[in-house]
Amino acid sequence: MAKAKTDEKNDLSVESKLKALFELQQIDSKIDKIKTVRGELPLEVRDLEDLVAGLETRIGNINEDIKNLESSIVEKKNVMKESQAAIKKYEAQQGKVRNNREYDSITKEIEFQNLEIQLSEKRIKEFKAQIAQKKEILEVADEELNSRKKDLKIKKKELDEIIEETEKEEQTLIKKSKASEVIIEERLLNAYKRIRANVMNGLGVVSVERDACGGCFNKIPPQRQLDIQTHKKIIVCEHCGRILVDSAILTGKAVKA
Repeated sequence: MAKAKTDEKNDLSVESKLKALFELQQIDSKIDKIKTVRGELPLEVRDLEDLVAGLETRIGNINEDIKNLESSIVEKKNVMKESQAAIKKYEAQQGKVRNNREYDSITKEIEFQNLEIQLSEKRIKEFKAQIAQKKEILEVADEELNSRKKDLKIKKKELDEIIEETEKEEQTLIKKSKASEVIIEERLLNAYKRIRANVMNGLGVVSVERDACGGCFNKIPPQRQLDIQTHKKIIVCEHCGRILVDSAILTGKAVKA
């Protein structure tokens, strides 16, 4: 039985074989297109997810920096309070000193505490300036994050819709592809699949367009074009190796040799 089916495939005319191959190519090209559309969107979604995650991490780090700076301001304010309390204590002691040496020692302590206050005030100004700068960066990052989240939501919805729409179409086309493969002899089918695997656009069978190969666009000599149009033999492009057919192959109109 299997041998009978093989013989039946081999008995097909060259024109029928070429027609079956070209129809198979058209079906497979549609499947390729679906996979390409679906293949690009997941990458876009993944890139956006990575970008959103990166922005969220960055925003988290900025907020942490602001929090640390605010804590540093509180610490410096506490230092100022302690220095002010120390100054009052030293000023009270100045009225009770017994000699100039004690007076000078207390005066130096007061001067030191005043310097601590000035330094703390300077640091507080620096911290506030850093906070203001980081809040500006944070505002920009927040805007970008919101924008990217919207883009991600749109792309995810688009991907879900395409998957839902194309899965049915793809399965139908795959069934058609397998049905077309059944009527093509194994040697020819293997050659077609090998060519498809070795070319970037997946075109194993191409028609002649404007006197050139529809795959690599190299010119085809007039006599070779005539041979292609007669549908008497299988001809491949001498430049790219693709199987060549004329554009009228599906109508069944062959040029008489």
